[in-house]
Amino acid sequence: MNNQVKGLLYFYFNDLKRSILIFWSILLLVLVVAIAFAYYLIGVEDGMMAFGFPFAIYFYCAVLGFMTVKEYIPFAIKIGATRKNIYISLGLFFLSLAVLKAIIASTIQELVVLLAKNTDLTSFMFLHPAMAVEDTWINRVLIDVCIMVFLLSFMFVIGLLFYKYGFAGGGAVAGILAIALLFGIAKGWIYEFIADLLKQTDILFFYQILGVGLLLFIVSFLIVRRVTIEKRS
Repeated sequence: MNNQVKGLLYFYFNDLKRSILIFWSILLLVLVVAIAFAYYLIGVEDGMMAFGFPFAIYFYCAVLGFMTVKEYIPFAIKIGATRKNIYISLGLFFLSLAVLKAIIASTIQELVVLLAKNTDLTSFMFLHPAMAVEDTWINRVLIDVCIMVFLLSFMFVIGLLFYKYGFAGGGAVAGILAIALLFGIAKGWIYEFIADLLKQTDILFFYQILGVGLLLFIVSFLIVRRVTIEKRS
């Protein structure tokens, strides 16, 4: 890893430090409130409080993947970074962030579950995609990394399309995807796909999601190598 890539990685994480702290502070506060509310439900018949880290984290990664293009690429070009180093640094940044968030979320969940067992808190539960396979610490980490890398890469490509080709180019792609989704819902294909998916989901499925994410990021280099400071409107 050369000094330019290291410098870019330092900038990315340092720039995100405040937003990451705010994000986790809010998320942990919501968790504490959920646990406190679950204690009040102990005496309530069938009372149950559920909480899930992944849904907020996935949304955060999707937004970050899109905003990365606007926030980081022009700056990196201005300070003289090569397109290759920008691309490599963003790939390492996405992967590192996904692994870090996955480990933190899974570890906190493990600790809270242990606390709930020791305090007989039976009215609280965590929700996680790993429940479709086997809800263990390592499975949660692997699944979160797979999904986060996919979301970061997918929204990064969408962001690049908007940045490089303007609202017309990016909007056209987003519009096609939206129409395809709405058409699938109208025809019932989406519901059938999700139902079949839930019945047959295994860890291999999440690895496939990771593979698609990595493929999207590889393809994104075709745009990154030609991107300029000036974006199209």
